[in-house]
Amino acid sequence: MELSFTPEQELLRKAAREFAEEHVAPRVEVMEESQQVSWDVIRKMSELGFMGVIAPTQYGGSGLGHVARMVMLEEIARISASVAMTLQMTHVGMQCILDAGNDEQKAQYVPPLAKGSQIGTLAITETTGGSDPNGVVTQAKLEGDNYILNGRKVFITNAHIADVMAVVGRTDEGPKGTTAFIVDKTMPGFKRGREEHKLGLLGCDTGEVVFENCVVPRRNLLGKEGDGIRIGLKGIGEVGRAGMAGCALGVLRASLEAAAKFSKERVVGGQAISKLQSVQWKLADMYLDLDVSRLLAYRAAEMKDKGQRCDVEMAMAKYYSVEAAIRAAKNAVDIHGGYGTLKEYPVQRYLRDALLLGPSAGTSDIMKVIIARAALS
Repeated sequence: MELSFTPEQELLRKAAREFAEEHVAPRVEVMEESQQVSWDVIRKMSELGFMGVIAPTQYGGSGLGHVARMVMLEEIARISASVAMTLQMTHVGMQCILDAGNDEQKAQYVPPLAKGSQIGTLAITETTGGSDPNGVVTQAKLEGDNYILNGRKVFITNAHIADVMAVVGRTDEGPKGTTAFIVDKTMPGFKRGREEHKLGLLGCDTGEVVFENCVVPRRNLLGKEGDGIRIGLKGIGEVGRAGMAGCALGVLRASLEAAAKFSKERVVGGQAISKLQSVQWKLADMYLDLDVSRLLAYRAAEMKDKGQRCDVEMAMAKYYSVEAAIRAAKNAVDIHGGYGTLKEYPVQRYLRDALLLGPSAGTSDIMKVIIARAALS
């Protein structure tokens, strides 16, 4: 398999790299200190069309697809995984509408998401159901022409900045009793809850959304009653996990680049530490992990673009690349020695961010369960 890219994808890579280096890098420390997203960065991403990379042209997107999305996320996450995460979760919410929405819903909600005038997300996780999506207890009862939602979603990326979100609630008992809805922030009874303060991804918003007799018009039913988990898991499995892999690729590359540069500049005992075999072995592991991760991630994204089933391949890409990013960031910190623990050096941020990628869109243990099922079949 040859890993090659089209001229359009290479142009996108160049644009994403320039954007990240010129517009994101100067704002990283401000985002870290404030633990807030940068609206200047979001506006610039919107201007460049990054929000609509997977949206069809008829809905205001570029229609470049999921390989292009992976290219873009890798370049942005190399500078800031937080910004890449904010971007990729808008894609996840949008994809749920593209997959399951009717023509009217797509025409209403996708164009503003694709243009970046609105931010999106997907809200499934609750305190009773993280790795087990069947633990959803948020109630959705049909009353006349509206569904009334009551419940609380937790650990939701973009919770406090999203204008539109795909939400999974319970309309009946059992695993087939969940239903998906398009919810926007203007609906009565929609509230923002707790804002989480995390170990990493500090420039990315994470928190709770609360539904207190939230009135959702029946026309905002996404798909059919009972389709909720299927819609949500498709969005997570084929777009969310791909996004996590893209973020991990960026962190992995940044860790390798920082470690290689520092090892050539740091002199101990009269020679650069890059001459030490122990350091070379760490760099070799990081270099190999990056190559394997890229092959897995881009293969899965290409399968998605071709319309092929790719849930297992996405799980493999997400699992391997995230674990590799954690290993690489830890190695980068080790190579930096004491300097690796200082805020002046970004490797400590890479490690914190990599650790946060683990539980997002399914833990590594859940990814291994998915992969094991495929192996047993």
